[in-house]
Amino acid sequence: MNSVNVLVVGAGPTGLTLAYDLARRGVPVRIIDRDAKFTTASRGKAGIQPRTQEVFDDFGIVDQVMRVGTTRLPFRRYHRDRIVSEAVPYEANDPRPDAPYRRLLFVRQSLVEGILRDRLAETGHTVESGVELLRFEQGPEGVKATLGSAEGSEEVTADYLVGCDGGASTVRKALGLEFRGFTEEDRKLLVGDVEVDGLEPDAWYQWYDMERGILLLCPLADTGTWQIQASPPMDADGTPMGPSLEALQSAVDRITGMPIRLGNPTWMSTMKRNVRMVDTLRVDRVFLAGDAAHVHPVTAALGANTGVQDAYNLSWKLARVLDGADDGLLDTYERERVPIAEWTLKTACDAGDLIFEAMLAGKGGAEKGLTEESLQLGLNYREGPLSRDLVDGGALRAGDRAPDSPCPGASTLFDVFRGPHFTLVGVGASTAPALATVADRQPGDVRTVLLTEHPEAYAAPDDRLVLVRPDGYIGLIAPADDAQAVLGYLSALDGFALVED
Repeated sequence: MNSVNVLVVGAGPTGLTLAYDLARRGVPVRIIDRDAKFTTASRGKAGIQPRTQEVFDDFGIVDQVMRVGTTRLPFRRYHRDRIVSEAVPYEANDPRPDAPYRRLLFVRQSLVEGILRDRLAETGHTVESGVELLRFEQGPEGVKATLGSAEGSEEVTADYLVGCDGGASTVRKALGLEFRGFTEEDRKLLVGDVEVDGLEPDAWYQWYDMERGILLLCPLADTGTWQIQASPPMDADGTPMGPSLEALQSAVDRITGMPIRLGNPTWMSTMKRNVRMVDTLRVDRVFLAGDAAHVHPVTAALGANTGVQDAYNLSWKLARVLDGADDGLLDTYERERVPIAEWTLKTACDAGDLIFEAMLAGKGGAEKGLTEESLQLGLNYREGPLSRDLVDGGALRAGDRAPDSPCPGASTLFDVFRGPHFTLVGVGASTAPALATVADRQPGDVRTVLLTEHPEAYAAPDDRLVLVRPDGYIGLIAPADDAQAVLGYLSALDGFALVED
């Protein structure tokens, strides 16, 4: 029987993020996907949020991802054949020293997945396509999974199994977890990838017509393909039509009245409004991440982003436990990420309400659902079990995202953060002795950097030590001379036991 430390089920952005982050830490991992071929469908084309761009910066792939997308996409709203407004979301959001990525990146999901697969391959791991999880059982020593493929079945043992297998998750269903929430069967859109003749590919074209329906046509950067979303037209019997080129063309004709022709569909589907999540992300040795754990409307462009960040939170904890830390550290994954899932569902629904209000008033479209909050830079784990504040005041608290900043010896703090380690930032010259002590005691686990001044993002009334976790969040803020607090925090992680409220 084959064995592995972690079995990842599902090779979308969530599963690929998890597999790569584990692999670069030297953790033996297998990642399987039931589809025999990698999709080229746009699916989640709405965008990569700045916080996810920071994750990709850590992985060393952000420049590649940027090259296949665009951060400047005008949202051009029409009524029939007349332009009524145009807006460019986040156009004023120039990079800042603390946040180099402040704009939504529009890119087709399949291209991002390809870049992640290539990065994973550099570690010697590849996605096992056409391999399906048939069943699993778990015990005190691990998980026994049965996999199926065209070649037959295979028994695999793993220390941990992570379900990243989407909204219809096999793993979640096998665990018997309630996917609480609702599905609005009467609110559907046809969606697909098509070629478009009659429009310049220089904007996201949008029609919000209370009488005729919704139509969105978005060019996919440098591909010659567009993603279409449209209210389904009715057939002769008054029944909403399913996804087909005929139905999509009918919607275009009815809503626009313009000579726009569709052709060469490469993917078509129906999108429902689903708002659901689980309250449990861990059942013993099995975890859920991404859409397997939470689904929501596409408004606010949060879906794949939240999944990537789920994986980024879990991976370093799994690696640390597999390296000898107490299993209790893994309980913090659920404690930190369930509140984020709740926020995600609420924010996506609120964005839909903002768009609908603008649509009724004739004062905007999809851009109304994109806010500063949805950039995800303000998400934090302040109330989480791994956040420790030992000093008062200052711009930051434990649990906050660690901002970027220029620093000596490297171009920015993000350059120092990059990699699977903790980073101890000394804010102020008096922290130098404590940095030296930690560097001497934790040479492989912690990288240190001294900021002799107090940059704005790290402003504080006094010098202090800021310990940044491998996932870019602050775990500890301590007095300038308290190296023992840092060493004690790291030691406590390895013997962590979550105390329930």
